Amino acid sequence: MLPQFSQAPETLEGVIERITYYNQETGYSVLKIKPNKPRYGIAARDGTVAVVGNLPELQPGESVRFTGQWVNHKEHGKQFQAAKVDQMLPATIEGLKRYLGSGMIKGVGPVTAKRIVDHFGMDTLDMLDQRPDRLRDIPGIGGKRAEWIMQGWQEQKQIKEIMLFLQSHAVSTAIAVKIFKAYGDDSINVVQRDPYRLAREIHGIGFKTADKIAQNLGLPSDSPERIAAGVIFALNELTDDGNVYGTREQIVTAAAEMLGLTSDVCEVAIERLFSNREIQIETIPAEDGQATEAIYIPAMYYSEKGVATRILGMTGLATTRLRRARTIEWSAFFERLRREDKIELTAQQQEAVQAALTHKISVLTGGPGTGKTTTLRAVIRALESIEARYALASPTGRAAKRLSEATNRAAKTLHRLLGYKPPEGFMFNENNPLDVDILVVDEASMLDLVLFYSVLRAISPETHLLLVGDVDQLPSVGAGDVLRDLIRSQAAHVTRLNTIFRQQGGSLIITNAHHINRGEMPDLTNNGSDFFLFAEREPDAAVDLLVDVVQNRIPKRFGLNPMDDIQVLAPMKRGTIGIDTLNERLQATLNPPGRAAEKQIGGRTFRVGDKVMQTRNNYDKDVYNGDIGRIHAIDFTEQTMQIVIDGRFVEYEWTELDELLHAYAVSVHRSQGSEYPCVVMPVVSQHWLMLQRNLLYTGVTRAKKLVVLIGTRWAIEKAVGNDAVAQRASGLAWRLTKR
Repeated sequence: MLPQFSQAPETLEGVIERITYYNQETGYSVLKIKPNKPRYGIAARDGTVAVVGNLPELQPGESVRFTGQWVNHKEHGKQFQAAKVDQMLPATIEGLKRYLGSGMIKGVGPVTAKRIVDHFGMDTLDMLDQRPDRLRDIPGIGGKRAEWIMQGWQEQKQIKEIMLFLQSHAVSTAIAVKIFKAYGDDSINVVQRDPYRLAREIHGIGFKTADKIAQNLGLPSDSPERIAAGVIFALNELTDDGNVYGTREQIVTAAAEMLGLTSDVCEVAIERLFSNREIQIETIPAEDGQATEAIYIPAMYYSEKGVATRILGMTGLATTRLRRARTIEWSAFFERLRREDKIELTAQQQEAVQAALTHKISVLTGGPGTGKTTTLRAVIRALESIEARYALASPTGRAAKRLSEATNRAAKTLHRLLGYKPPEGFMFNENNPLDVDILVVDEASMLDLVLFYSVLRAISPETHLLLVGDVDQLPSVGAGDVLRDLIRSQAAHVTRLNTIFRQQGGSLIITNAHHINRGEMPDLTNNGSDFFLFAEREPDAAVDLLVDVVQNRIPKRFGLNPMDDIQVLAPMKRGTIGIDTLNERLQATLNPPGRAAEKQIGGRTFRVGDKVMQTRNNYDKDVYNGDIGRIHAIDFTEQTMQIVIDGRFVEYEWTELDELLHAYAVSVHRSQGSEYPCVVMPVVSQHWLMLQRNLLYTGVTRAKKLVVLIGTRWAIEKAVGNDAVAQRASGLAWRLTKR
């Protein structure tokens, strides 16, 4: 339905010359078109007219009819504000060539389009609709390529139909493409039957988007489907924040507010969802000893119960795959280690080595420089001395690579080790366990509940498990607080290393990290060679200073590369000195426009050379949340982008680019498991809500050679003094201790 205009709507017909701007999330477009009828006094010197409005994605060369009205923009003059667009067939040979070669059909660029139109003339579109097999008659287009073109033509026709349908219900092109990729020809039927299915099944489409579609389709605001979807969304929001469950009060309050309905209808929806087993409810004790009604999504409920059952089963079973560890004469082993390998262990470290081989589940924790890696090397030597079968793994590729370098042994990501194959899942499980005597998992603070359950399912009850990590760092990105729960419950043998070894002369990074972790102010005298504070109170000036430090000061003084060696970590996404702003400024400075090809997607510009980060696990591509790469190439014909991640090329279709963020600046949470030569971190009063000790500690410990803080002493004092670790709702510790 057209909006109410101040005057009768007009039409404007013409050929699209270029797309000046397109936001894939909102559909807002700025176009230049060549009108079929000259518009004297309105058109630019080249004869084009500006068109603006929320529109489906269009291509240069398309013949279109816009419906809307003329408006005067205070800066850009007269524009046509379009509310509706209808496609028209190109009326000339040149129009056909531009239309087909615009990138609308994957694999067809200007050269191939010219061949097709030169061969079929004005009958080209009829031929593509009715006799696409005749593409094989064209010299230079083989059978395989003809198949691709035929498929691409049919897909774009279907997408156009879907987009026109969804456009009438205020849905952006980006969402329309996702819907088509998920449901194909059945897309419109799925949307009409159950729009909330989109939120359940398609990454990137949340409840709010699905609800917007449902409301436009006329679904009543108090429909049971809408209320149930709202309750599930409220629960998923809590899970996304790291909680394993939500309380009834939390969920009812959040859902009622979001839906604009009473609490009573949400209570009814919860009971219906529970009876349908779409959620699980269990009464468990809270931190204050009071009972709380915990509501879980099924995956979290069964993962939490499964983890507890398997841990208790492993620790309660006397049989072990490391029986030969009983033959080790430990005093002689540690002496041989000192003499032959030049590894001298403290009593704490010796205890940790023995615990790994004699306790089913053990935890080795400690801050930076306390000897965790040295202890792990000793564990490996002990295992090799009895010819034990072991595997080394970490939650991320970056952490696995570091583990391999530190131990000089093969290490894998947990997903690779467990043989993840979508959509089947993990190849190794309770029916096909890993053939290892002990599994060692490094960076265990990154383990979320669901992944940990998969790990436990993949090892037999006789197998040992050693978890290595720093429990004082931020918890996992995914739901759960696994390492802290294990330590709190005393279900595993825990060794906490507290003697600092790795502290090279003059280095303040490790010293200050331990100061921060103890709640003490770090040394900010700037007398050291590797830890600095650049004081700046004003947010705008702090951004300018940060960009200058990254681009000029650090490279000149320390010889570090701004793109490869320096990582900016920030506590918050939005704001004057938030991640979004910093990425825009750093991209403009370190990889400015004009140097290389670029593509605008969803209001963001991706440019060859850009530093980008994967934001979710994509098992098909074998890339994981937090992986960082560089854009190598953009293919406008194939509509793909090549990213180099860990030395290999990974291809993304343009519709998949919502999985990527610019990574000149990233959140501290997303940096877990990584190390960088240099970390630059703003610590300012504007971030006061996020100024926490473990966040500052985690950020500082990501740096190997240099830390530069930009902000104020007040903000640093605030962070250091705030040890209120955000408590995650988890029932794991309770399940491990209840009898």
